[in-house]
Amino acid sequence: MFSVIACIRNDHDWRLIAIAAIVCLAGSVATMLLLMRAQRSLGTERRLWTVACAFASGVGIWSTHFIAMLAYDGGMPIAYEVRGTTLSVLVAIAASWIAFTVALAGTFRYAFAVGGILLGLGIAAMHFTGMRAVEAQGQVTFDFRSTVTAVILGMLIAGVALHLFRKLQGVRGLVASTVLLVLAICAMHFKSMSGVGLVPDPSVAAATTFDPAWLAGGVIAASTTLILVAFGALFLDRHLTDLRGLVNASLEGMMIVRGDEIVDINERFMSLCGRTAAELAKKNLTELFAQDRERPGDRRAFGGSCELELLHADGRRIPVEYTCRTIEYRGRECDVIFVRDLSQRKEAERTIEHLAHHDALTDLSNRSSFDRRLAQSIAVASARNELLAVLCLDLDRFKAVNDIFGHGEGDRILRKVADILRAACGDGDTIARLGGDEFAIIQPSAGQPEAARQLSERILRSIAEEMDTSRDPMAVGVSIGVAIYPADGMTADRLCNNADTALYRAKQTGKGIACFFDAEMDAAVRTRRQMENDLRHAVVRRQLFLEYQPLVDVRDDRIVGYEALLRWQHPDRGLVSPSIFIPIAEESGSIIQIGEWVLEQACLEAARWNEPLAISVNISPVQFLLPNLFDQIEAILRRTGLEPRRLELEITEAVLMHNRDDVLTTLVRLRLLGVRIVMDDFGTGHSSLSNLQTFPFDKLKIDCSFTAALDKDPAAHAIIRAIIALGQSLNLPVVTEGVETERQKQIIVEEGCRQIQGFLSGRPGRAPSANQPVQDRPRAEA
Repeated sequence: MFSVIACIRNDHDWRLIAIAAIVCLAGSVATMLLLMRAQRSLGTERRLWTVACAFASGVGIWSTHFIAMLAYDGGMPIAYEVRGTTLSVLVAIAASWIAFTVALAGTFRYAFAVGGILLGLGIAAMHFTGMRAVEAQGQVTFDFRSTVTAVILGMLIAGVALHLFRKLQGVRGLVASTVLLVLAICAMHFKSMSGVGLVPDPSVAAATTFDPAWLAGGVIAASTTLILVAFGALFLDRHLTDLRGLVNASLEGMMIVRGDEIVDINERFMSLCGRTAAELAKKNLTELFAQDRERPGDRRAFGGSCELELLHADGRRIPVEYTCRTIEYRGRECDVIFVRDLSQRKEAERTIEHLAHHDALTDLSNRSSFDRRLAQSIAVASARNELLAVLCLDLDRFKAVNDIFGHGEGDRILRKVADILRAACGDGDTIARLGGDEFAIIQPSAGQPEAARQLSERILRSIAEEMDTSRDPMAVGVSIGVAIYPADGMTADRLCNNADTALYRAKQTGKGIACFFDAEMDAAVRTRRQMENDLRHAVVRRQLFLEYQPLVDVRDDRIVGYEALLRWQHPDRGLVSPSIFIPIAEESGSIIQIGEWVLEQACLEAARWNEPLAISVNISPVQFLLPNLFDQIEAILRRTGLEPRRLELEITEAVLMHNRDDVLTTLVRLRLLGVRIVMDDFGTGHSSLSNLQTFPFDKLKIDCSFTAALDKDPAAHAIIRAIIALGQSLNLPVVTEGVETERQKQIIVEEGCRQIQGFLSGRPGRAPSANQPVQDRPRAEA
């Protein structure tokens, strides 16, 4: 350390040493900045920046060395040989390039440190090559120890410099690596020079040399120029890169045009065109836009913006918003053209327009589109004196399927029906989904009404082929009502109302058929339809209520339970008979909501009674299609607090006609819960002894039709006797319904039946009072 200081103090001009230090610092800063730029680049761009970095580093190291050498005073005149001096700068540049290439290409952790060590070796190689270029009347001697120490010191410091450059990053890495690189160059040079000596030798002949004064000026000028150029290149690159990046980051395509010549473009414009910059450079501006709209040749005429179609390389036409502005570019007046891709906006507009007139689920026309199309079709038919058919369609059993199997399955069915209708209808027909499971078709044809009849038959046949309602519980049918213009209505509203009336008659006649409007249709069709609509809202409007009819043990005339009977108090029609509205509820599917309400109300009422009597509730076959019927009943019992053993569910044998396995599973689970199962109306319908063997019934109820004919028809008497005997043999209690006279009661008691229900033992009435003992309540007489 002291030898180096002594060397600098005693053998060097401190003014030139200061200049060498400034050049070394400037060169090192330029080197690190260029290396940072190369590190951020890839491919060819990285290789170019690496070369620039090597030039800056090599020239900086070389300039530092020779300025320091010019400051050296060895006691005799010194010159520098031309070839050796030139070779030394090439060595410095080549060594720097190898070091930086290794550092940037390495994938291991210490790649930059290895590159730094190679850079230290390059500094040493340049130093000794430059020392070989020294020309003097003497011999240059080196101290081995000082030389080895200088080389090792330069390698280590340079290795640490590049390692910190990679590890610290940013300003900290730049400062640390620059300072250490300056230290590596200076330490290498001055430590080596501390061991250099000049021994006079008159026999040494002088070669072609640089004059030291000229060399000093040239080195300083060259180094300063190269370093300034490096800084300038970095600044311009950063400035231009930022501008280019900003332009390329734009969502708009941008093109600069002089006349019809394309001067410059950004990446977005190339992407929109599907062409490269080289391909676009060969194109004329007018070749890039479709010519069936406003020509962009008069681009300055557009004060604001306009919409044009840009021609893609694959032939597509891309709608764009076109804007032109005049600027000065590269010293000349040019037009800058902006194009904004409108494809997504146009697609969104088309989608919005489509959704405004089509059903989102089925992609058929919606109600507003149907109404507009029907009005247009009526106007055309009127002008041409032609006929027109309107078909209204409604899916049978759809509400029940939708409620039971969920909306996902319901949506699938609606889409399937829409596909069937498309296949059945002609090109000129309009198909619409009006809402829910309601569809409508407009069929303009001179061959009406035969054309409508053929279309109806095709639809019915296709639906029947695709969906088998007798086997598939998720299948639906379709009913069709048809009205013909102008015979069945001169206006759109009249025509649709009459087609709707014909549809309702088709559903009431037997479903799965097509009916044409008949002017003499009686008011019963409209009345039934109105009742169906009212029934859907009866629960919410609190029009339904329950009455309770007692179940009596004939041995001691004691009430053993009650049956909950549903009643409907219509605001206009008064008290509607269950025999009228129950079938309507089952057909429309509203029985599911009503049945759940009845079950909860009956259980809630029975839970208030002082005595734990049974409460019987009728369950519709439609309710057994619910996959969660057991969970529903269990939840109601839990909410109301009624003991399961007090609940009796009355079912008819119609329940057993479909899905026997599923029904059996539900009944078994209900019995395990404690609920009792009663077979209602036994002896009617599809009665089968195998049902009594297969299903876990707890009681049989004889239908009231047999009781009514008991004292007049011997066959009815025989059937009742057989049923009672069957129940006794199977150890099943038997209840006889509809007992209205003492004679009927006497016969039933003689046959061994223990429980009766009917007007004789008590009419249906209000719920028993919770505070009144059940046995003290009076029973209404027949």
